[in-house]
Amino acid sequence: MIKKKAINNRHEEIISLIKNNGFVTVEEMANMFNVTPQTIRRDINFLDSKGFVSRYHGGAGFSLSTENVAYRHRKELFLNEKKKIAKTVAAMIEDNTSLFINIGTTTEHVANELANHKKKLRIITNNLNVAAIMSKQEDFEVIVTGGIVRSKDCGITGEAAVNFIRQFKVDIGIIGISGIDFDGTLLDFDFREVHVARTIIENSRKVYLIADHSKFGRNAMVKLGSITEIDTLITDRKPPEQLMGVIQSNNINLVIA
Repeated sequence: MIKKKAINNRHEEIISLIKNNGFVTVEEMANMFNVTPQTIRRDINFLDSKGFVSRYHGGAGFSLSTENVAYRHRKELFLNEKKKIAKTVAAMIEDNTSLFINIGTTTEHVANELANHKKKLRIITNNLNVAAIMSKQEDFEVIVTGGIVRSKDCGITGEAAVNFIRQFKVDIGIIGISGIDFDGTLLDFDFREVHVARTIIENSRKVYLIADHSKFGRNAMVKLGSITEIDTLITDRKPPEQLMGVIQSNNINLVIA
């Protein structure tokens, strides 16, 4: 019976290793992490059960699932990287700024950081978790979209959310993403969520895309748009060479936390 109940640092390193190499053997990982093959097999079984990687004979490869990892597990993954990104984003937001903030675990960390800043902000969000965090700050005006509330993560989607967002034009739209293809295509798992994020992009004067390095090259089925449509990418690590080419050729501002 697997006793591990949470993502740990070795799990995150295994995910990054597999993501960068496509397939890694049990023996290679055991040598790299200086643990037994049995320990690596337990790690792979756990990560496979949560949808982070796919277990194969002799090793593991990156998961090609058409569904996102469960919200409670996404909250645990790359936690330190998300916090660094959130602190960086919060420091970039000036007083009296109007914001869109969408669904995602990283955007929720941004909300936490902003709530600790003594600024006057107006926030429009389709994320009830973000609304709950930011409504505690008296100097914030928090507006929540209408729409269908997803029980799994308290995100709000649907045409009501889209139509509500279209009524506004804000200074900065802060959006998270599930995957960024090496050609710059922005990818997600839920077409309803994508529709809302698409509307946020269209109604923001500037767009900040926040994504930890695990999103580079990650597969997801629904196309949101292109990285060329955003103004600034805030991440924790320099993107792969091919993606860097797209970023540089389109003069996208890159901020590494």
